[in-house]
Amino acid sequence: MQLSSKQKTAAVRGGSLDNSYRKALRQLRGTLIAVGALSAGVNVLMLTGPMFMLQVYDRVLSSGSVPTLIGLYLVVVLCFVFLGLYDFFRVRFLSRAGYKLDALLGEDGFKLWIGAAGQGYPANSRPLNDLSAIRGFLASPGMLGFFDLPWVPFFLLVTFLIHPWLGALTLAGALVVTCLALAGQALTYRSYREAMGMDGAESFFVEQGHRNAETLRALGMEGPVAAHWREMHDAGLSRGQQGGDRSEMIAAASKAFRMLLQSSLLGLGGYLALHQEISAGMIVAASIIAGRALAPIDQVIGQWRSVVRAREAHGRLMGAMEGCGAAPRAIDLPAPEGRLVLRGVCKFAPGQAAQADRPPILAQVSFAIGPGDALGVIGPSASGKSTLARLIAGVWKPDAGELRLDGATLDQWAPDALGRHVGYLPQHLELLAGTVRDNIARFDAQATDEAVIAAAKLAGVHEMILSLPAGYGTKIGFGAPPLSGGQIQRIGLARALYGKPQLIVLDEPNSNLDAAGDEALAIAIGALREAGRTVIVMAHRPSAIGAANKILVLQSGTVAHFGDKEEVLAKAMRPAQARSASNG
Repeated sequence: MQLSSKQKTAAVRGGSLDNSYRKALRQLRGTLIAVGALSAGVNVLMLTGPMFMLQVYDRVLSSGSVPTLIGLYLVVVLCFVFLGLYDFFRVRFLSRAGYKLDALLGEDGFKLWIGAAGQGYPANSRPLNDLSAIRGFLASPGMLGFFDLPWVPFFLLVTFLIHPWLGALTLAGALVVTCLALAGQALTYRSYREAMGMDGAESFFVEQGHRNAETLRALGMEGPVAAHWREMHDAGLSRGQQGGDRSEMIAAASKAFRMLLQSSLLGLGGYLALHQEISAGMIVAASIIAGRALAPIDQVIGQWRSVVRAREAHGRLMGAMEGCGAAPRAIDLPAPEGRLVLRGVCKFAPGQAAQADRPPILAQVSFAIGPGDALGVIGPSASGKSTLARLIAGVWKPDAGELRLDGATLDQWAPDALGRHVGYLPQHLELLAGTVRDNIARFDAQATDEAVIAAAKLAGVHEMILSLPAGYGTKIGFGAPPLSGGQIQRIGLARALYGKPQLIVLDEPNSNLDAAGDEALAIAIGALREAGRTVIVMAHRPSAIGAANKILVLQSGTVAHFGDKEEVLAKAMRPAQARSASNG
């Protein structure tokens, strides 16, 4: 589900109940409340040290009572034991909250990323990376600082109780440190945000370079591409460094001011002690308590970069997860028979549906085929064949018109349920890291060896797989020896045919095949027709449509001809024959 920027903004502000990220955060509410309660205990127990010093200076030293000192010390030991336990538990709870958030949203985030890529949108914004940033921030010192911030007034009140002048000085220092924190946010927010965007673009470019390494080396593009990466990398570093320099300056100023404030408190405390307004123990206690009052602010300032990163990730997830999990449970429809009907289907380039000046990739495409039909889709490059394949396979959704399988639109099936009835071989094929068997079985943990071998035999690839070093257990990826383009395409065909789907969509299935592969493909299409399957083949080479009984000719995204193969090919040949006769 893709939302406009206005819809995402409204979702973030309005708090839609259909936001799976918001629902997950609500499930963490109990944990965060527990952390807040533990933080209350931690901050109250933080008074143990200053109060102990106060009692030692004002009671023990004046009275010379060793039993009093021992009794106070035992109380202090007990308090610090609870302080350590409370601090441990709140860190542990926050860490577990991060893992729970990942468990609740990890699969949704992965599917969202895959879905965005499937719709043709750039993968710069990555929900899994954003989720990782949130998970890391939950267990970071910055998060603990936010839980300690509400206790700043408590420590200020304690310093006021010791003496109003000390409280006023501490309050003034807290205001200065807060102003420094706000100034840091204003000075670094834009730089950090732009730097994070540049980092995402750079990461995407690096992945593209890795996937196309062979092409880059063969065309001598390594140097120019590396230079372009260096420009992107340096620009991102420069922008991030601008924010870092300002953040470091603010952090240094805050640290220096805190040290100055500590000395000022000691000086003011000494002045008040000389005038017999406070005791010597109160000087030390006030200094420690004032430092504790300013510590959360300083802690947040020190973690500001991670705070900004987490806030940006939070905003992106809040918008991206809008509508995830909101769709009602799809009806468990019966397996389709393969009756495919398209009526007035239009498709624009992803993200351009609202731009009236951009012509659609497909316009008013209409046709119908049934079980046992094999439709060959032909046409020049950029005529819309691959787009039509994506629409029929359910990868993309039409912007106008309707596409129905056995009378139901594709979105009436749950994606995984529909996938069991559809076989799809894309034009640009890449097998996933795993074994050959895993890829053919679509990584289905319940797949049987018989079903995998049946798909391989139907695709005519069983003997080829047996010739591999480990047969069906041959590893793909992770440094494994690469397969040829033809081998990858034939394994991809077996994956498309796994589970005997009723609707099979093959986009340029013979682009990397040799004569034996072409023959195996034709045999497979013939066998599928005999089994009553519906097959659509996008092709440039005539051998791919040899087993087809119907032909669809696309020109500039529109249907030029559709019908039985002999009839359509005869119509397509007439203009060429007429031109040849006139030239003769």
